[in-house]
Amino acid sequence: MNTEKLQRILSRIDGRGYKAYKDLQGSYKIGIFTLHIDHVQSDPFAPPSRMRITLSQERAGFPSRLFNSPPRKRALEDYLTRAFYKECIKVAKRKGTGSSGIISIDVGGQEILERTSAKVDEREVEIRFVVGLPAAGRRILSREAETILIHILPEMVSRSLLYRNLPQGELERFVYLCEDQEYLRAKLKEKALVAFVANGSILPRESGISDRPLTGKGVKRFSSPPELEVEFDLPNNGKIRGMGIPQGITLIVGGGYHGKSTLLKAIERGVYNHIPSDGREFVITVEDAVKIRAEDGRFVTHVDISPFISNLPGGVDTTNFSTQNASGSTSQAANIMEALESGTSLLLMDEDTCATNFMIRDGRMQKLVSKECEPITPFIDRIKDLYEKHRVSTILVLGGSGDYFEVANRVLMLREYEVHDVTERAKEIAKELTNYRETENTTPFEGIKRRYISPSSFSLGPRDKIKAKGLHNIIVGRSNIDLSFVEQIVDSSQTNAIAFIIQFLTKNLNTRTTLDKAIDNVLNLIRTKGLEAISPHRGHPGALALPRKYEILAALSRYRGIKLA
Repeated sequence: MNTEKLQRILSRIDGRGYKAYKDLQGSYKIGIFTLHIDHVQSDPFAPPSRMRITLSQERAGFPSRLFNSPPRKRALEDYLTRAFYKECIKVAKRKGTGSSGIISIDVGGQEILERTSAKVDEREVEIRFVVGLPAAGRRILSREAETILIHILPEMVSRSLLYRNLPQGELERFVYLCEDQEYLRAKLKEKALVAFVANGSILPRESGISDRPLTGKGVKRFSSPPELEVEFDLPNNGKIRGMGIPQGITLIVGGGYHGKSTLLKAIERGVYNHIPSDGREFVITVEDAVKIRAEDGRFVTHVDISPFISNLPGGVDTTNFSTQNASGSTSQAANIMEALESGTSLLLMDEDTCATNFMIRDGRMQKLVSKECEPITPFIDRIKDLYEKHRVSTILVLGGSGDYFEVANRVLMLREYEVHDVTERAKEIAKELTNYRETENTTPFEGIKRRYISPSSFSLGPRDKIKAKGLHNIIVGRSNIDLSFVEQIVDSSQTNAIAFIIQFLTKNLNTRTTLDKAIDNVLNLIRTKGLEAISPHRGHPGALALPRKYEILAALSRYRGIKLA
């Protein structure tokens, strides 16, 4: 099919009912590219129509050096998505009812994620986007549709998908920055580090609802304390220096509003690569780090929380614990055990979002409430076990409990956003001021329990659907999975991908297997065949971005219909 064929169809259906737009489905050669109309929306108020553009590399002209490794390929695809999105913003105007006239693409925020919006290889460039096909009421506006498909799209392609028309220096810096971030993350373990914060980084954000960097004269750039300063030699940007946080137990202390949580938030997001000028381009964290918090009311099923909670009244078995409505302490225990189940090597915690009775029991409280009457073994008495027996490090923000000084490997103090290594002074204080509390870890912290998932977990009715709703919710049949407190999901397209993974499991989980193995199998498939492999859609796979293993496990663990043992 070609341009003339597309024009004839549009002319024939002009003024007809909206469903006649279905006649457009197919592929059309338009100038230097091919337009694929994969799915046409059912009416103007439905989600916009899914389309793709494919363009040969002979025409696009991107040098292979820009996509000859996974980090470079992911960065180039992200850059082209953002370039196409800028063109969408310039040209997209509502031309009728509903979403009529809208052109849009799934674009990321400050993080660079693997997503389905673009695909680049040696043969071609492909961009996936959506268009609101124009209508007046529910009557087709063919002339407006023709303007979009035959006139506007070619201009957008020329400005955003041809190498010669892009700012090549900017593009190459974007790609090579992503490669340097991946390189640095891979080097952390070689230096026995769990995180790195480059000198000169800008950690504060624009506001509580914006993830963009704070700007202005008063912004302080990060500077490492001398004791923790390390240097890396990056493949593209040369030598870089900053603070390396070693494996083990690290406390971040200081007064309120001095930057403790801001530093932890940057480290938390350091599991992802960031775009240029974000300020956190070289805040790099081990990729499996997990932010832990209390989560009152969450659903918990078949989790062994006995390292932290045992001897509950009524003889409740905490080695195989389930509840419809967890308390702060039991939810935090479950969150830690699920993080360990996913294979984390670093826990991140902020006391502001933790359960106080889970974190510490001081000496006075121990005297009043004896261990025989207290089922909680506080985190302070397990933190060393986690590192020494399971090689799981912890970074913990504290402002109210100096008892942790005794178990810490290092203590960092924030003073007006400046970091100081106060480990020696903290240890001196721990010796000077006698600690009257007694250690309560009376039993060893054994191996991590693997839960088994049954295929019958997803016995849904014929009309039941699985779909994401925004960043924090996934609907499975009549059940809602609430991800509000799974804090390292940064993009609604990740949530969408998790929903598709759950849908994929409903059809492909045929035997009883461990939960983490089932997730590994899906992620291995994605590594081999791309995110398209989990999409139920042909052609345009939808708006998907790659989630981490932990977030998938967290979603499944919060699904009230799941059958685990």
